[in-house]
Formats: sequence, C-alpha cells, structure tokens
Amino acid sequence: MQIATDATSRIPREKLLQIARSLPADLSVLAQLGEMLQDFNTELAEIATLLRRDVALGSRIIRISNSAAYGGNGEIASIEAAVNRVGFGEVMKLVGAGAVSRLSEQALDAYGISAEDLRSNMLFGAFAGEAIARAAGLDPKMAYTAGLVRTLGIMVLNKAWDQIEKVPSFDPARWATYSAWEENHFGLHHAAIAALILSEWRFPAEMHEAVKAHYLDSAKDLDLKLAVVLNLSNALAERKGRGLPGEKTWWEITPQKLDALGLSEADLEKAAETAETACTTALLAFTP
Repeated sequence: MQIATDATSRIPREKLLQIARSLPADLSVLAQLGEMLQDFNTELAEIATLLRRDVALGSRIIRISNSAAYGGNGEIASIEAAVNRVGFGEVMKLVGAGAVSRLSEQALDAYGISAEDLRSNMLFGAFAGEAIARAAGLDPKMAYTAGLVRTLGIMVLNKAWDQIEKVPSFDPARWATYSAWEENHFGLHHAAIAALILSEWRFPAEMHEAVKAHYLDSAKDLDLKLAVVLNLSNALAERKGRGLPGEKTWWEITPQKLDALGLSEADLEKAAETAETACTTALLAFTP
C-alpha cells in the first residue's frame, strides 16, 4: 500500500511513519495482543508479560482495573492481577481502555476535537463495532480493535499540522468534511494514512483494508464486511451524539449497508444500546 508523495502531497510517506512512531506504543501492543487472543493455547501469564513491556500502558491498565467501571476497589496492584480479574475474554477491552486513555490525553486542535469527544468517539465506535460484528457473525475482537484505531490518521495529521506553517485549522463552515480539508492542504486522506500505519505495524490486512475503505466511497467497498461494520458503528455514534463533526456526511444508514451484513434496523438499534451502556460505563474509568 502506498501513500502519494508527489506534488499533491505536502508530507512524505516516511515523515508520516515517523510521526506515527512518536505516538504511544499502545496500538502496536493491541496488534500483538490480537494475535495472542486468536491462539486458544495462549495463557493469561503470557498476556501479562506482553503488557508489562510498556510501563506507561501497564500503569494505566492497573489504574483502570481499579476503577468503578471494572468493579475495582483499589486492591489491584499488578498487571497479572488486572488480567486475571477480567479474564481472557475481556482483556482486549481493558487494554483498549488503557490505550484510549493515553491517545486521548490532548485535544486535536487542527480538527477542533476535544480530548473528551475523541475518547467518547473511540470507545463508542469500538463497542458498537463489537456488537454489530457479533450480530453479523463476524469477529467481534477485530471489530472492537478496528473501532479503536480508525482515527489514527487524524491523530497523525494533527501532529503534522503543528509542523506546517500557515495551514488553517479545520473550519466546518468552509469544509463539509475532514477529508476535503485534508486533501486541500495536505494532499492526503486520514483513512489512507491510518491504513498505511496499521500495515506497517502488522495489523491484519483485513483491518487496515477496512479502515481505508470504511467511508464506503464505492460500491465495491460494501464487499469489505469489516469496513461496513466500521461505517455503521460510526453512524450509531452520530445518532448517540458521539460522532465527530467533520464526518457526518458519511454515516447514512442504507438498506445496502444493512444487507451487506445481513442485519436489520432492529439489530442496529440493539447494538446501539449495548454500545451506549458499555461506553458510558467505560468512561467512568476516566473520571478522577
């Protein structure tokens, strides 16, 4: 997969990857964790060993596991205890919450997205993706992870914006979408950047292809079921007031999208309620 670096682009491919490397390493940990969870022979002790490699992430996981959101009361003091408390089935959510905690520490000023709105969107998208995937008979863990990482390109371009002079921030009164603003000023689209980085970090091909195509710009994108899951999960985020302002035009719920997954509006509504409950509970972990 290549990102254009011709005269239309103001940011070389290697620069994008360099910026991505400056982000917390939590997402690459998620990729490794995802591989481990596919192997039923993996033991919780092996997962704990992986998570201990990132001290900052590990400390956040311990803090979050002690929060009311995870039924904690302050007695968890180690990664092993945190992982054993939630168990094999829920460890991805615990680690995902830790990753979101670090990645949403600051507002994305280029896009006008507050830290709170970014956190809410990431978590709801992950939970909604999980619920929709389960209803459609797809891999809920992969959908959960894809929901967390789909905004990666926005984070990278926000950092790039800080380093390029005289590029105005996104103005919803002038630009209908983030992508229109991005392509005008950078010659790039954040979804393609996210896909590039996910590929470099060795996330599954199905995931980075879905993230690249989740706006469903062409009819063939409907064949990528995970891309449709991401699109519909963000449509539900918009319905619940957890969407991002520069993406509203992409989230129409159509019969074609529902048919691609074999779902009904009732299935989506059930997924929305499941995601809203899970997101509201998870956000308690971020309350001081």
